Amino acid sequence: MKSTVSGLHHITAVSGPPQKNYNFYSKQLGLRFTKKTINFDDPFTYHLYYGNYNATPGSSITFFPWSNVVDGAPGTGESTIVDYAIPNGSMVYWKNRFDELRISYSEPITLFGHKMLPLQDNDGMMIRLVEDTRVNSLETRGSDGVDDGHAIRGLFGTTLSLADTGRTAELLREFGWTPGETENGIERYSSQPENNLGTVVDLKKEPNLNGRVGRGSVHHVAFRVPDDEAQAEWREKLTGMGFQVTPVQNRDYFRSIYFREPGGVLFEIATDVPGFTKDEPLEQLGTGLQMPQWFEKHRKEIENRLPELIT
Repeated sequence: MKSTVSGLHHITAVSGPPQKNYNFYSKQLGLRFTKKTINFDDPFTYHLYYGNYNATPGSSITFFPWSNVVDGAPGTGESTIVDYAIPNGSMVYWKNRFDELRISYSEPITLFGHKMLPLQDNDGMMIRLVEDTRVNSLETRGSDGVDDGHAIRGLFGTTLSLADTGRTAELLREFGWTPGETENGIERYSSQPENNLGTVVDLKKEPNLNGRVGRGSVHHVAFRVPDDEAQAEWREKLTGMGFQVTPVQNRDYFRSIYFREPGGVLFEIATDVPGFTKDEPLEQLGTGLQMPQWFEKHRKEIENRLPELIT
């Protein structure tokens, strides 16, 4: 193989009403609203993107917001925690901000030497802010009053809850991820992308979580490759390993292939190209409703049926 699968590209989850989702992730967490588009498989539903100011790979959390979706619950065979990277020394800032906004959080913990601030988002998804010295020099801008120096830089990683971790661990090693230590029953795998974002996947053996997909559930975890050539190589390799891999899907801002990893989590491998400035300049990301060319003839109907979203 010419390339490894280096770092996470994005994580996609299910949320409740889009306005509440936007209010939490943009106005409270201070992530930049980088793209307002539609679910390509359900065009009368939004697909909302948040990330750092430059919308770099490894910084994005995306959501399919459905107003009437059932509440989700963490389950075996799912990503059950989403971790965000903040600069070292930012924990006090975020605790003070959450106190001012009356957002509940748990006491900080330390895992693998990293300080973490656990909380739930507005839909109940477990998230943690993780101090990481590697992102100290990564510049971004905080939204809605979040101080630039303490703003979330992007993804730190995710936790996969699995009936058994063995075969998933083998796949991560095939991707080129490095096994680390085990702490509190959690196996850490790491990658080293150039921007130090999306560097961690934790594997936790939790065979008896009777979850339910709904609001607050992670839909899939996307990993990075640089381009279409690398993606094609990995599609061929994964197919040869016995995985049922989808054909390449054009997601406008990246190309994607999907498959279920051995523990049941839906994995995606996404290209870094062409990126989020394909249809909006950097300064205007997230300001207009974007949709793929093949839906443009239905734009008026789609706009009329989408719920109101004030940004």
